[in-house]
Amino acid sequence: MSPDGNGRDVTGEYDDEGGWISAELAEFEENERGAGAQDEPDTGPMPVVAVVGRPNVGKSTLVNRIIGRREAVVEDVPGVTRDRVTYEGTWRGRRFTLVDTGGWDPDATGMALRIAEQAQVAVELADVILFVVDATVGVTDADEVVASVLRRSGKPIVLAANKVDDQRMELEATTLWSLGLGEPHPVSALHGRSSGDLLDILLEIMPEAPPQRFAAERGPRRVALVGKPNVGKSSLLNKLAGEERVLVDPMAGTTRDPVDELVELGGKTWRFVDTAGIRRRERELQGADFYAGMRTKAALERSEVAVVLIDASEVLTEQDLRIISMVIESGRCMVVAFNKWDLVDEDRRYYLEKEIDRQLVRVPWALRVNISAKTGRHVDRLVPAIERALDSWGTRVPTARLNAFLSELIAATPPPVRGGKQPKILFATQASVEPPKFVLFTSGFLEETYRRFIERRLREEFGFAGSPVEVTMRIREKRGAKKQK
Repeated sequence: MSPDGNGRDVTGEYDDEGGWISAELAEFEENERGAGAQDEPDTGPMPVVAVVGRPNVGKSTLVNRIIGRREAVVEDVPGVTRDRVTYEGTWRGRRFTLVDTGGWDPDATGMALRIAEQAQVAVELADVILFVVDATVGVTDADEVVASVLRRSGKPIVLAANKVDDQRMELEATTLWSLGLGEPHPVSALHGRSSGDLLDILLEIMPEAPPQRFAAERGPRRVALVGKPNVGKSSLLNKLAGEERVLVDPMAGTTRDPVDELVELGGKTWRFVDTAGIRRRERELQGADFYAGMRTKAALERSEVAVVLIDASEVLTEQDLRIISMVIESGRCMVVAFNKWDLVDEDRRYYLEKEIDRQLVRVPWALRVNISAKTGRHVDRLVPAIERALDSWGTRVPTARLNAFLSELIAATPPPVRGGKQPKILFATQASVEPPKFVLFTSGFLEETYRRFIERRLREEFGFAGSPVEVTMRIREKRGAKKQK
């Protein structure tokens, strides 16, 4: 293999392969151009609509109806939504931010009180308030108390009379005039009845969004906080944000919807996503927990780096390892954060390090930090690890340098003989970044052990700390035979 300045094989030994390699390379370059499309235009702050109301009046169902997909977790029991969760909505070409909140119960105590406090925060930050009331129940004492608080806020308010499924129920909705919030607008979040009319009214009173502007750089990098329930994901997000942004409770499973939060750290803005704890087996999930698990996976797919939290005060479990495997399969870069490190004594730390090295043998490349979300110990080490992982995730190796490296590697350690013949690596290229993917154009099949050997040496030569690396093959077959990967 003798690459020219562009890293292409120019020897006469493989004349019949020149056209094949060029065609294969052209295919990868075309795919890469398609994958590297322009980032979406950056926009200024969009109008914020807070959806509030007492528990189980259909707020999340209405949110799903407005955004046009089943994103918010919905179940026919009160108290499913607990944090304030943001979504992007679009109607008649105008974009806005929709904030789904937990049930607002003025008489709440304990966790329910904290859920109500999150709803009040959403009202303070909103431009428009969408107050949802169950028309089939009518005005309750809780509705009247919430209405009085909303009137004092001075914000524009739209009163939605939900669960109006037919014309007969529209007459029932007229009783909601007594709340003193103006005309009640009948709607059925479940069936979509009059939802378009409701959105028209919202557009009339919400402020205009600023004009779109195109930024040279991408927006804040997205970091997903994942792990099993009660491992400290929400505590870490609150510590990073410097406020109680999401609910924290000793009861496992407090978070159900992924919660985004913009946080300023290290002179940069990051978008951290707190996710629901991933249970042991999907088939054990029911109701809201099942959909919460789906949202967690979707949040991971939308993120660029995953911070996997593991409880350092306990032994690593099969559940922890399954979550790590899920991150590997997603192709995201990864930082493993061992939380609650302050609860581990010196003797236990020594043996824990040994356990970690043994059990994380599949991901020796994952960056590791030991932190305490509760006390803030070593939390400052998290961002440098995330930045290093993201740098690795986006690393591109020049083709000439890659082929020169492989020439030396193959000369020192040739591929093993298979079927009486020794396969040759004719050419190599990096097909993509985020995550880095390398393609070897070969004259025959390379054993998996040898591909892992190449991956290991690529990491030693070029880094890739914290990032998965994929090494695949394109095999030159006889004419008419099918290529393999």
